[in-house]
Amino acid sequence: MAEYKGVIIFGELANGKLASMTAELLGCGRNFADELQEDLCCLLAGDKVNEAATKEAIAFGADKVYVIEDALLKEYQGETFVQVLEKLARESSPKIILMGQTPVGRDLAPRLAFRLGVGLSTDCVDLSMDSETKLLQQTKPVYGGNAQAIFTCDSMPQIVTIRAKTMSAMERDDSRKGTAMPVKAEIDMSRVGTKIVEKVKEEVTGIKLEDAPVIVSGGRGIGSPEPFKTTLKELADVLHGAVGASRPPADNGWVPETVHVGLTGKIVAPEVYIAIAISGASQHVAGCSGSKTIVAVNKDPEANIFREADFGVVGRYEEVVPAFTAKLKELLTA
Repeated sequence: MAEYKGVIIFGELANGKLASMTAELLGCGRNFADELQEDLCCLLAGDKVNEAATKEAIAFGADKVYVIEDALLKEYQGETFVQVLEKLARESSPKIILMGQTPVGRDLAPRLAFRLGVGLSTDCVDLSMDSETKLLQQTKPVYGGNAQAIFTCDSMPQIVTIRAKTMSAMERDDSRKGTAMPVKAEIDMSRVGTKIVEKVKEEVTGIKLEDAPVIVSGGRGIGSPEPFKTTLKELADVLHGAVGASRPPADNGWVPETVHVGLTGKIVAPEVYIAIAISGASQHVAGCSGSKTIVAVNKDPEANIFREADFGVVGRYEEVVPAFTAKLKELLTA
């Protein structure tokens, strides 16, 4: 029987650098590796892995960085990447594998868990370790975000995906020492049943929704597409944030689907989430419940969003939001 040791982070890259999600995973993984007194390892895979990204992973807490380079890994494809991760997991036998609750993590983690014949907890918002069993206590939202449940899994490795912004990255330390370890990919193309025909890159102007410290979201009560480009955008710009939306505005074509926040859209966790004319359906709340502070503006005092909000204003957004924006400008320029 294999002896399971250590923690592996599946690292994602963005334009040759570590994605912010990877730094958060390394911060979380470092805590568990220290508690176990074992190594924290990070896997970086692609057609070319920038040496700077490897050093960055070490600076953010990794003891070892597995570097896997192969032309077949230029674009993400579940059937190629799962082979790489499965091979590494079988050879190194980690106790814990941490991945981000990102489009890649959502696709890759279930594939890996199935191949290894182990359990999986997705979209976790908190992790801790039982001091006696050394098993992860995995906390995740359930019932559309209306409750949280704690799961454990005694099969190894324990695989978890973590929601963005719920973990903290370590302070970057470029003096940290670590080891870069090249690993051969050995991808079997006979096991790959799909191919990428075309890749369409979304053009994003300004701050990406998932990276924004402040999100100003509008709901059905906004009434039309125009206020998203004027009233809401002006407030978001003042706060150096981004504009989001609940499901109805996206369905109505008022905003792109890419800014839809909710259980079937993007899961976000900004410092401040401002919900404007949003009723507060559980599917939407599930997408923003990880926010540090929620502010709600709604003309209906019985709106469900007020149950979730830290601060609330009952009133017409057409009056409240411009006044709020004007006051912010005044305070910020004082």
